[in-house]
Parts: sequence; C-alpha cells; structure tokens
Amino acid sequence: MKQYFLSVSVLIFSIVAKAQVDTLPKTALPPAKPKKENKFSHIDLSNRANDHFLFQIFYAGWANAPDSLNTKGFSRGFNAYLMFDFPFKTDPRFSVGIGAGVGTDNIYMDKTTVEVAGVTPTLRFRNVSDTTHFKKYKLATTYLEAPIELRFAANPANTNKSFKVALGAKIGLLVNAHNKGKNLQSGNNTTINSYIQKESSKRYFNGNRLVLTGRIGYGFIGVFATYQVNAFIKEGAGPTIHPYNIGLTISGL
Repeated sequence: MKQYFLSVSVLIFSIVAKAQVDTLPKTALPPAKPKKENKFSHIDLSNRANDHFLFQIFYAGWANAPDSLNTKGFSRGFNAYLMFDFPFKTDPRFSVGIGAGVGTDNIYMDKTTVEVAGVTPTLRFRNVSDTTHFKKYKLATTYLEAPIELRFAANPANTNKSFKVALGAKIGLLVNAHNKGKNLQSGNNTTINSYIQKESSKRYFNGNRLVLTGRIGYGFIGVFATYQVNAFIKEGAGPTIHPYNIGLTISGL
C-alpha cells in the first residue's frame, strides 16, 4: 500500500511540475542581426592582372654630402621591378604589392675621382683638376632589390583611369660599385686620349640598404621619391651620406 501511495505521489508531482514549466512565460530571443553587406562586393577584379612591371627614372642625390665632394650635373638612375599585387578582400581599393628587381644610381663628379679601389682606411674623393684627369667622372652602384608597398587605387576595377597612392619600403643588396672616367685631359683641359677607365670595388660601401618609398599618380604615370635610411658609406670609411631619388614612375598599379 505504501509503495502504491509513493508511486502515485511521484506521478502527481511530476505532472504538476511539468504543468508549471509549460505555463511559464517563454523568454523571447532577440532577432538575429542581418549580416552586414560589403559595399565593395560588387567590384569585379577578374580582369585585373596580379603582376605588373614597374619602371622608374629619376634624379639621384646625396643628402648630408659635404660640398668638397664636388658632385656635378644631373645625376640619375633607373629602377625596374616585377610586382605582384594582392587586393584586400574587405576593400579592394587597398592592396599590398611585393616584388623584386634591380636599381642603379649614377652620381656625376666634377674633376673628382672616387678611389673605390684604394687601399686607405677611408674612401678618398680626390680633386684632380690641376693634373691629368678625365673630362667626366661618375660613381655607379647597382642593387638587387625587393620592394613592398601598401597601395590605394580610387578605381580598383580600372586602374588605367584611377588616382593611385603607394607607400612602402625596399631592401637592397649591393652587387656592384665602380668609378668610371671618360676622355683623358691635361691639366689645362686639352684632350689627350678618348678612352674609358673603370675601377670596381665594394669595400667602402654598406652591402645592403633600407629605403623608404612613396609615389602618387594617375593611370600609368606617377611621381615618386625615396630616402635611404642607413648610410651609403660604411661607418668610419667616409661621410655619412644618405642617397635619395626623385623621379617618374610607369606602372599598371
């Protein structure tokens, strides 16, 4: 009898408890927020190539160079890179460009030879105006370089008709440095012989460089500027020169 009473009591308690749960007000869940639509999702980049050649011609200068170095004329250079472009999925107006290529600088001197193959502890810039000398002197350097850029294109689907900006940096490895003289002359500037003399050595120069870069343009054409962060000549081997470039860029992006 007691077992029967206990079983009935448990059954009644279970029914009452279930009824109370079913009658409790159900808490309403907040409505799901609509997924935010990417306002740039309509931009079609299927016809935009991911690799581009970038060419630059420029004026090459030396910041912090003493006047005694006797630079002369329009020093210049040329850069050429193969760049790969990676647009941001969230906003294809922005992209990252990375690449590789070569950069050359040619600094012209006025009756001054840069003794790159010298044996002295420091690099000599020797004025030879009062003795036999070449009519033209230049110091030329060549680097293998790897640039990286953060880019913005106002019209990413048609960069040929778009305003563009890019900021970045590049690292370079020095592969050649040489001094070149052309057309030998006497002390009174009379031509003695028309020939070219070249001396090559990298011993006085830093073997790598870090350069900050920036460019702005429209379509294929733009202007750019660079500044080398580390010194051109090794510490203790000469003046603390920081090369810079200002020039024109031809590029798809």
